[in-house]
Amino acid sequence: MALENLLLYLEGRPTVRLNDSITSLSHGLIQHCGKLIFRGAESAAYIFIYQKFRLVDLAWDNAVTWYLAALGVDFCYYWVHRASHEVHVLWAQHQVHHSSEDYNVAVGLRQSILQGWCGFIFYLPLAFFIPPAHFLTHQQFSLLFQFWLHTEAVRHLGPLEWIFNTPRHHRVHHGANLYCLDKNYGGVLIIWDRLFGTFAPEKEGEEIVYGLVFNQPSFNPVWLQYFYSAHVVHKWQTMEGWKNKLSAVFKGPSWAPGAPWTGREEDKIKVGPRPKYDVSIPTWCNVYLLIHFVVVVLLFQELYVRHLGMSQILVIVFVGYIFVSLTTIGLLFENKSQARAFELFRCIMFATLLQRGHASMLPQYMVQALQAFFAISAFFWAFQKMIFSKAKYA
Repeated sequence: MALENLLLYLEGRPTVRLNDSITSLSHGLIQHCGKLIFRGAESAAYIFIYQKFRLVDLAWDNAVTWYLAALGVDFCYYWVHRASHEVHVLWAQHQVHHSSEDYNVAVGLRQSILQGWCGFIFYLPLAFFIPPAHFLTHQQFSLLFQFWLHTEAVRHLGPLEWIFNTPRHHRVHHGANLYCLDKNYGGVLIIWDRLFGTFAPEKEGEEIVYGLVFNQPSFNPVWLQYFYSAHVVHKWQTMEGWKNKLSAVFKGPSWAPGAPWTGREEDKIKVGPRPKYDVSIPTWCNVYLLIHFVVVVLLFQELYVRHLGMSQILVIVFVGYIFVSLTTIGLLFENKSQARAFELFRCIMFATLLQRGHASMLPQYMVQALQAFFAISAFFWAFQKMIFSKAKYA
């Protein structure tokens, strides 16, 4: 079976594009920056309910406790995930995860900064009997399991697919094809979809088209985080009467006045094969952006290690730098006219902040290396037009 999967993978020649993959990884950084700012506040309600209102004390070292936690977390995840597709305001955040036109493991990290806040309420019933440590552990296990589902390399896993969620099932979930919409919500187990009527098998001979139905492709991760929320606000504003306004926010994305919760099937758009959004930029620029993205990741790692010893204001400042950097990288990937000016400003600003000692929590050797790195980058962009005029990068 492994050899068969490999041959099918090579035959399909799935792509991993630098611009789209860095955009997906950028969303992962944005989500975790949010966690640094919120500092686990989304788990406070669960802990409070368990401490004040739990109905039973389950032994932490009893296997039954761990099995109940695993099943409970996965069951609640099904409903979190289903609501994220069938409640418009929640879809405004979850659409981030579906915005890629590729399907690879990097997409597993493409998440909204508010995703944790959108789903925490669905897990609260577990707080009456599942200890917080078991809940949080299995929640992380679930996320780790789902990471590998985002691949086209694994085609079929035989009998396991009756019980477990697999890449084959999850590819259907990510499809914009009509038969893929609102299907296969399961996390670890696919049995919930089979029980509640939301399961759909992958159709042989029909290419799955990834991305949103109303596709708004971009390599700017910050824009992708918020653009759909503006659409929800616009839909609210165009509705007449409070009932329709509330329905525009809390019913499905395809809902319209007089339609069922998730909209009429005949009104849904049939999506077929379509060209992927891509922008051609010079190789030197791709290399430059990859290097700067790696620097952003390394700085995030330093922030993650040291944030508990930093003031909240300083954490927000560093998060702001990460957001600005990821936005500028996205603009450069899209070859936007203002991108070079933004990048020049970003490099000058950060080199200046380092020179004035605003990153004293970092090791001195790192500060000096970063100063030189951003100074050279600023110099490069200041003279880029003259040096690379033959590259026709405008």
